[in-house]
Amino acid sequence: MAEVNPDGLLRGKVAVVTGASRGIGEAIALRYAMEGAKVVVSARTVEEADHFLPGTITHTVERIKNAGGEALAVRADLALSADRHQLIESALEAYGVVDILVNNAAITYFIPAAEFSEKRFRLMMDVQVWAPFELTQLVLPGMRERGEGRILNISSHAALHPDKTLSGHGGVVYGMCKAALERFTTGLAQEMFDENIGVNVISPGLVATPGVMHHKLINESNKDRVTPVEHMAEACLRLVHGDPKEFTGRIAYADEVMAEFDLTAADLI
Repeated sequence: MAEVNPDGLLRGKVAVVTGASRGIGEAIALRYAMEGAKVVVSARTVEEADHFLPGTITHTVERIKNAGGEALAVRADLALSADRHQLIESALEAYGVVDILVNNAAITYFIPAAEFSEKRFRLMMDVQVWAPFELTQLVLPGMRERGEGRILNISSHAALHPDKTLSGHGGVVYGMCKAALERFTTGLAQEMFDENIGVNVISPGLVATPGVMHHKLINESNKDRVTPVEHMAEACLRLVHGDPKEFTGRIAYADEVMAEFDLTAADLI
């Protein structure tokens, strides 16, 4: 039976996970809590009425606390600078440090490039590129002072250059955002290497999250490639413990991390 181990791999660590009301972000928050981390769970959705998709940060925190873990829900619209600052300030007020930052939050529109509005373009760039960048800026001073830290960015296979002969699905801007996030990751890993701060980016593959189902990204041609969200959570755990200089600068994929370290995905609390 899944449970919280207060003496686990992340004992004494504080993790901030964005986009943690549902799907991959929720799974990462739960898995980190199971290994003893205190988790700051963030998203825009506090109550069910706040979003048309199921899942809230309130529910994520309840799952952690009901299993004996420690967590804090902080509402944040990552398109807003004030909310980004308030998120990190709230984490520091509650726990004093941020040891791990997981940039998972996203807002996505699958619209052909010729029809994409500037407003939606800027919103996607703000949430998926600038927000991870600024949140990282906000946590780096504390990590550098302590001489250790972890930053994990959540990407997608959409960052890979597509086959030009296959029909597109309006993913140009989404792919741009994720490609930028990956280059940010490797560049920051280089800058932070001597300061013992591990910076990685990981793609989940195809996971049947509420968002994926809403966008109808699973179909007859790919349904056999769907992987459980627990696999992504397990891979994300592996990338935030161990030697930061060994686990840094990786553009990783969940299935490859699972195979490389012979991991077995734990059931979630």
